[in-house]
Amino acid sequence: MDKALFLPFMQIQTGHHHVADALIKEIESSRNDMSCEKVDILSYSYGRMENVISSAYLNWIRYFPDSYDWLYRFAACKKAPLHNRRYFYEALFLYFFKRLTKRHDVRILFCTHALPSYMASVLKMKNKLPSVTVNVYTDFFVNNVWGIEGIDYHFVPTLAVKNYLTAKGVRPEAIYVTGIPAGYAFQPKEGHIAAGKDMIKVLVTGGSLGVGSLRNLLTALKSDKIHYYILCGKNDTLYQELIRQEQKSVTPIPYITNKAEMNQLYDQVDAVLTKPGGVTISECLLKRKPIFFYNPLPGQERINAEQMKRLGTAIPVDKDSKLEEQLLHFFTDENRQNVYQGNVNAYHRQLDRRPLSDLLEEMLDKKH
Repeated sequence: MDKALFLPFMQIQTGHHHVADALIKEIESSRNDMSCEKVDILSYSYGRMENVISSAYLNWIRYFPDSYDWLYRFAACKKAPLHNRRYFYEALFLYFFKRLTKRHDVRILFCTHALPSYMASVLKMKNKLPSVTVNVYTDFFVNNVWGIEGIDYHFVPTLAVKNYLTAKGVRPEAIYVTGIPAGYAFQPKEGHIAAGKDMIKVLVTGGSLGVGSLRNLLTALKSDKIHYYILCGKNDTLYQELIRQEQKSVTPIPYITNKAEMNQLYDQVDAVLTKPGGVTISECLLKRKPIFFYNPLPGQERINAEQMKRLGTAIPVDKDSKLEEQLLHFFTDENRQNVYQGNVNAYHRQLDRRPLSDLLEEMLDKKH
């Protein structure tokens, strides 16, 4: 039986894991000749140190956001030569990466994080990794840690990212514009914007870990025209606090792990007020729900917000300046709604909607 190995980074349940899980579920439901396994290369390499590193990472973002954003952009987003080697990462992970791939005898390798992708690229260029390798990008841009040389295929979120990769020398036929994979639980829906409704329903998310300024945002959410469904993530303190407050315009929702349940929640609301994580954006675009961004986390989320604003598929809002007026203004401006829907339709026309099983068959056949 062939084996597919999925490589996120760190145990934190971010988009790297959600995308890997979505792909695994799709493969397992469509093929009985391939087994799947997901391995976090950090905990595989350094065991319990992963918890320390993950905690330090979250605290850095929480308490020193601007310094994290600056360093992320400097280290991962500045222009760099294609052959740029990162010997520090290689010293930390290359030995473990080689051991992992040899032990698992992998037919196809899916990298949902830049660091394992870089390791795969180094080995592919040395002809020391026979597995078919696939980059699955989980943001709406490509930071320069991602391995590109030697990587066999790329699942990209937009046509703009495909053009970026082809400019780097990647063959166009090796690039699939899939969007960020969200899984088949999120059924596409032909949406219409809820103009003229007496009550607008808005889903408010703050990330599955409850990181960010969701609590501060709630002070602005009091309305007789908008009902807010607050997805509290794992922040049980916030959930219990909202239960006690019994606000008529607010329905708190605890952490949701079931994708089908999340899909139903999207179907109930008219728009989503969120921080711009790649997977959340992908889900909202798939459901064709208007997306409003607030207070993006430093690093990836801020760049995602910039990319979505450029595409016209999301609307930034200032949480400190009459937030509800900003939301209601959109729902009362028919021209703005039409422009937004046109941008979302243009995004969908870019996408390759073939099932993953078809893409997998095509990739493996090409590499025989």
